[in-house]
Amino acid sequence: MENNASKPINSDTFQTVINEERFQNLTNELRCLVCQNQTIAESNATLAVDLKKQVAKQITEGKSDQEILQFMEERYGEFVLYNPPVSAENSLLWLGPFIVLLIAVFILFTALKRQSSSKE
Repeated sequence: MENNASKPINSDTFQTVINEERFQNLTNELRCLVCQNQTIAESNATLAVDLKKQVAKQITEGKSDQEILQFMEERYGEFVLYNPPVSAENSLLWLGPFIVLLIAVFILFTALKRQSSSKE
């Protein structure tokens, strides 16, 4: 009897092209918790390989993409999602760059206005 845990994930793992595409999309949406700046699709870290196997297993079990992402988030936290959804907790992280840009534009506008007023 062959151990599925040691088998590499390849195109033979999935019965349909759709499931293979789902696997590619899902592994590109999950962050490698070891590498942190890579998705699990890009990483060869042991944990990333294990997460890829978990994703493949859940796809073959018929789980939806949302169920798989929810499972990963419940198990590893929101950090595992490469693009976490906007929520009250992280809204400042999403809005922060725009707020800083608006403040910078306001300061620049005010400085230019003062400079032109002082020339007159």
